[in-house]
Amino acid sequence: MTVDTTSALPLEAVVTYPLPGMAVPGAIAWSPDDKLITFLHSPDRSLTRQLYAFDPASGERRLLLAPIDGGATEANISLEERLRRERLRQRELGVTQYAWARRANRILVPLRGDIYVQDGPGAPLRKIVDSHGVPTQGAHLSPDGASVAYVQDAELYVVSADGPAASSGDAGTPRQLTSGARGSGKTHGLAEYVAQEEMARREGFWWSRDSAWLAFEEVDETHIPIYRIVHQGKDATGEGAQEDHHYPFAGAPNAKVRLGVIPATGGQPIWMDLGADEDIYLARVQWLPDGSLTAQIENRAQTRLDLVRFDPQTGERRELLRESSDVWINLHQMFRPLRRGAYAGGFIWASERDGFQHLYLYDQDGALIRQLTRGEWMVDSLAGVDEERGLLYFTGTRESPLETHLYVVSLEGSKPRRITSEPGKHSVVLDHAATRYVDTYDSLDQPPTITLRSLEDGALLATIFDERDPRVDELALEPPELVTLPSRDGVTLHGAIFRPPSRFGSSPYPTIVQVYGGPHAQTVTNSWTLTIAMRAQYLRSQGFLVFLLDNRGSARRGLAFEGAIKHHMGHIEVEDQVDGVRWLVARGLADAERVGIYGWSYGGYMAVMSLACAPETFKVAVAGAPVTHWDGYDTHYTERYMGTPQANPGGYAESSVLAHVDAIAGKLMLVHGLIDENVHFRHTARLINALIKARKPYDLFLLPDERHMPRGLSDRIYLEERIRDYFVEHL
Repeated sequence: MTVDTTSALPLEAVVTYPLPGMAVPGAIAWSPDDKLITFLHSPDRSLTRQLYAFDPASGERRLLLAPIDGGATEANISLEERLRRERLRQRELGVTQYAWARRANRILVPLRGDIYVQDGPGAPLRKIVDSHGVPTQGAHLSPDGASVAYVQDAELYVVSADGPAASSGDAGTPRQLTSGARGSGKTHGLAEYVAQEEMARREGFWWSRDSAWLAFEEVDETHIPIYRIVHQGKDATGEGAQEDHHYPFAGAPNAKVRLGVIPATGGQPIWMDLGADEDIYLARVQWLPDGSLTAQIENRAQTRLDLVRFDPQTGERRELLRESSDVWINLHQMFRPLRRGAYAGGFIWASERDGFQHLYLYDQDGALIRQLTRGEWMVDSLAGVDEERGLLYFTGTRESPLETHLYVVSLEGSKPRRITSEPGKHSVVLDHAATRYVDTYDSLDQPPTITLRSLEDGALLATIFDERDPRVDELALEPPELVTLPSRDGVTLHGAIFRPPSRFGSSPYPTIVQVYGGPHAQTVTNSWTLTIAMRAQYLRSQGFLVFLLDNRGSARRGLAFEGAIKHHMGHIEVEDQVDGVRWLVARGLADAERVGIYGWSYGGYMAVMSLACAPETFKVAVAGAPVTHWDGYDTHYTERYMGTPQANPGGYAESSVLAHVDAIAGKLMLVHGLIDENVHFRHTARLINALIKARKPYDLFLLPDERHMPRGLSDRIYLEERIRDYFVEHL
């Protein structure tokens, strides 16, 4: 094969963000009075976002806030902000965060380490905290909108939202609430690394509903050895060219955490009783309407999750419920206290106890009243509750695991009723009155659109965003073909085929498998994100057939499907990918002698494992940021699936790429960012040592200034060129 530079998809289209059709409003929220819908948007289809408001009454959209001095850029943000953006996988710039007060017409906007507020739409932006070069983190408005809490230099602060212009006393002066963490290696009010990266908990403090108290997390990492990352691509050396991280490797110590409560006016913290076992995860924290505090506490093995209630005045605890699993506990965001109606004081809870994530209704003492949803499908999110009418709204996969729809079910028990109609993926935001919802909808054939609809019947009330990106028509991207196929033992798997254009003749084609393959992810869906899998589209335009398959271990198919990888990663996932290739070959689509594979992160791991464990199937692999031995990855992710290295040494050994290097027969290119703080370059270095020992050839492509997600434009262009050339040369 040769590189097609005439009629192929332009390489720049692969690396330009936002991707075609994805310059879409995000961070959608309703104002406290439900009169406005606010969102972040880039009208010029760039990554630089501004804050807008849509008025449902008039149908008008207006700008509320543009970035100050350009807002956040990749060059002007702090290390703390860079790492926060890595945890969120966030590329957007400009205004990247905002939040309404729960019960006040006030908006919080953190910008480049400083804190601003806007006293209602149209009001001028006021700076209330100047960081003076020491960036603030995690700022949150109190529910009444009167105060802002934030963390600076490891300690928790509160400041009046009226700011320095406050007319009386020192109301505008920030007040330090906690002490003892700064300079000690501890933090107050910040989530630890695994909470941010693996538990989807990015908060480290929580306002009480009456704005009088703050619950906060103390994190002690002083006993965790430092893992140093050196910026090898910098001209400088020493302190300015290195980072020190307390990284908790599988089987090694975790951070020690405590949960305290402190008055917003200052005072001594009261420590909550988290139990006798110190080796736990503080998974979630939430205040209840009655003023008590709850926490979800997970054991280290992630087979038990306790929902406990605390008396914030004494720290005493009482267990509300306990979840246990022989597989593992998947954390969720579906704990919802009820304040009104027939079940006031009770709560909604989600569980996978029957093998699929469903919703349950409990009373105030933690006694089960009834299961609200059931069946061999998943509830994805709890969208809202109309407590007066006793209705619960949720999104899920009842129609298909490839789609997401909005449903409603009665708290009294009923069959769920589907509200959204268009096939595809729906992401919704309900208003506070539970009468309307904002629907962000897309499918294979439809870039995202945003509409306002009635919760009663899904009727269209207004169109918020439906702007055609000219790149969609210019590039004429053809959606992939969705297919289903059986694994060797009869399990149904979902795949997607990107066929090359007709100018490349008839099949069989040289074939490339694009893989992720890990848990908590799904790549094959009826969504626009699959159509704009731009690397797949580009390789298709070069004459390759590109194939995606969600193997066992991936998400949204139930706990048994996901749990097939328990204690032995890289085995059944590779078998399923091989079965997918065999299915293509049997139908004359794939050339069995010219099959390659590529992936990033878990997908990088899968690419190397496939080359090593199925050399008869895969001839070429490109592995980006691969985990090569699971003892080198973090605790919460790895131990959920593998246990600890001490308890499962055989599983760790067999699941390591290093154990299978001798079987590698094909061509291998390794790609890694040298300052990746998630999957350290150490993984690739250990693999290289094994390859050298086994005298196996390999190719290496390093990105000296990149982390886990390459961001630099020149780096990304060169990366795509190298991947293309590698497959063209060797397939």
